[in-house]
Amino acid sequence: MPAKLTLGFLGTGKMATALAKGFLGAGLVTPRQVFGSDLIAAARTAFGKETGARIETSNLKVADLASVLILAVKPDQVAAALKELHPRFTPRHLLISIAAGVPTARLESALPPRARVIRVMPNTPALVGFSATGYALGKFATRADGDLAQRLFSAVGVAFLLKESLLDAVTGLSGSGPAYVYQFIEALSDGGVAAGLPREVATKLAAQTVLGSAKMVLATGLHPGALKDMVTSPGGTTIEGLHELEKGRLRGTVMSAVRAATEKSRRLGQN
Repeated sequence: MPAKLTLGFLGTGKMATALAKGFLGAGLVTPRQVFGSDLIAAARTAFGKETGARIETSNLKVADLASVLILAVKPDQVAAALKELHPRFTPRHLLISIAAGVPTARLESALPPRARVIRVMPNTPALVGFSATGYALGKFATRADGDLAQRLFSAVGVAFLLKESLLDAVTGLSGSGPAYVYQFIEALSDGGVAAGLPREVATKLAAQTVLGSAKMVLATGLHPGALKDMVTSPGGTTIEGLHELEKGRLRGTVMSAVRAATEKSRRLGQN
């Protein structure tokens, strides 16, 4: 990690806040090394309060203060943000974009020649050190830039260097995935309440069950289907529940959700 690493967040919404807090919690930077700007005053204020970072009202000021700029705006705001940034973007800068669907070629074309750019798709569990991230290097990003991205995002979870053509799929799976999992946890909790459990107990049991199951997949390296079979006794309770999930087309519906989110990411990149 560079000794004088400075991070500037262009956009200070929920994802930017999750990443900043994750980087701070991992000890990669101190609040004095983090800067942020946002058009929305409430977002700036909340980011500063959550992270202790220095807040500016201008992206240009953040560019003067930080060498690594994290573009954390909505896809339809990228063009305006880069147009503003263009006059202050220098060879010392690295741009890391987390804007869904926006390809590195578009980012590079909006910046000075040979701009160093990395496109990243993290997710909000970065806040608790369990992010799942995919990233791709732009045409002019160096190996050192890639190493920096790997160190940053692996410090708040797992990170995979991928072909850029795969990042829309990362968006559909892990970028949007936490929302799918939260909905599943809510449904598990609702089922527990319907069966007579207190809501607080049902929600904690549901969340712990999902957490433990995920850890089993990662720790054992076994196929999820094999782990499912280990829980499923002949003529038992689990197979009855699985039968209901199959009738409700759970697997097909989740697959369709990932594909739909992937296609939406691709469309965002074309606009």
